[in-house]
Amino acid sequence: MHASRLPELHHDFADHLPELCLDWQAAKTPNPQLLCLNEPLARQLGLDPEWLRSSAGVSFLCGTNLPDGARPVAMGYAGHQFGQLSPRLGDGRALLLGEITDSSGKLRDIHLKGSGPTTFSRGGDGWGALGPMLREYLVSEAMHALGVPTTRALAVISTGRKIARERVVPAALLVRVADSHIRVGSFQYAQLTGGNTLASRLADYTRQRHYPAADDARGVFTSALDAQLATVAQWMRLGFIHGVMNTDNTTLSGETIDYGPCAFMDEYDEQAVFSSIDHGGRYRYRNQPQIIGWNFARLAEAMLPAFDDNPDVAVEFAQETMNGFQQRWLSAQAVERCRAIGVDDTVLADEFYALVDRARPDLTSVQRSLVAAARTLRGAERTDDGIDRLARHLGGSADAHEWITRWCQRGPDAAALARLHPVVVPRNHVLEKALRAATDGDMEPFHELLDVVADPFNEKHPEKYRKPAPLEFSESYQTFCGT
Repeated sequence: MHASRLPELHHDFADHLPELCLDWQAAKTPNPQLLCLNEPLARQLGLDPEWLRSSAGVSFLCGTNLPDGARPVAMGYAGHQFGQLSPRLGDGRALLLGEITDSSGKLRDIHLKGSGPTTFSRGGDGWGALGPMLREYLVSEAMHALGVPTTRALAVISTGRKIARERVVPAALLVRVADSHIRVGSFQYAQLTGGNTLASRLADYTRQRHYPAADDARGVFTSALDAQLATVAQWMRLGFIHGVMNTDNTTLSGETIDYGPCAFMDEYDEQAVFSSIDHGGRYRYRNQPQIIGWNFARLAEAMLPAFDDNPDVAVEFAQETMNGFQQRWLSAQAVERCRAIGVDDTVLADEFYALVDRARPDLTSVQRSLVAAARTLRGAERTDDGIDRLARHLGGSADAHEWITRWCQRGPDAAALARLHPVVVPRNHVLEKALRAATDGDMEPFHELLDVVADPFNEKHPEKYRKPAPLEFSESYQTFCGT
């Protein structure tokens, strides 16, 4: 394969904000083997999947065969981790290879995880374990298929290294694609290291890259806040728990990023928390909207000088905006909840989720039962079968039946509901089984599961992918960052 086949990589972020990154090279890979390649995404990026599967293409994905003029960098950022500020985090085992122009003309980041230690490593070995890299690949692709804004995975490559984690496991690289990797923590780092001038430059770059319709840094802030709230509202509808909502894992683009200790709920539980390191439940399911508010309060602090040259005016804007946070969240939640029941009625939507909270059913199943009930109304399913199913999921109470009667009178759109509520999500017990098999050398269960979650509305998927986990699994299940 000729060197001319190497794609052009821009270094837009590094050129505009060199203070926020360090020039760095990916470590050599002893024996790289391509395990997963996202061919549709590759084509969207203008990359030839056949070439990516060649030795030259795999070396490109590993960051060791880059075009002339490429400028890979380790990005610097700070972050509040579980509420405690770490002023210097950064890409300790990751690199921004550069940006690529996709088929729509948009700039997209090409980013590596597990590419070796950098100056930001803080004592870590810089490698990534195979299991966590495959987890991010699969869950991010599931989220994309579900319509949630998310970073995406282009490839997972086994490097040929063995690394020590809870046991000795294969090392791997994840190639991640994002609209950008600008985080709340990026602004915190800019303010801590370069003061007002650097934070203002980052705000202007973010405006140009993500929110060109915004007039200024204030518009960037409110646009990013609304984008994140819309994303979190979708998380809440799907029963998705991110698990590590530190400020360095909150993007300005609104994309979901970092799938380390994430999980999907089976039984509905507002207090659900799965991450083994979230000892106090800071990032539990019900807390996620308020944590976004907390993170954006930290962003407001870092962006304050960019809001206005007059400190009093800047503070007033920040205070007024954050004082309105709860109403902003309720508006985002209302949009998603009304979509969820297929009726534009916030009272009816809130009542549905109150019934769910009381009955504590499997969240995916109860929301999918709305589809069956709506089809029953249209005569598409056996008389009363779908409605009876919905009533059972909602606890079978008089209140549940009364709510269903009022909901039916509103004529919900069965087709729209079927396009919204998945038949399958990445069930924790199935995902863990597939990751264990992959770590032990059998990739077949992983690829089967990937095919299923990439097609989440298909009603023909086998029952084993649709059922919630056995109770004994769910009661003790924990997730781990995998770093």
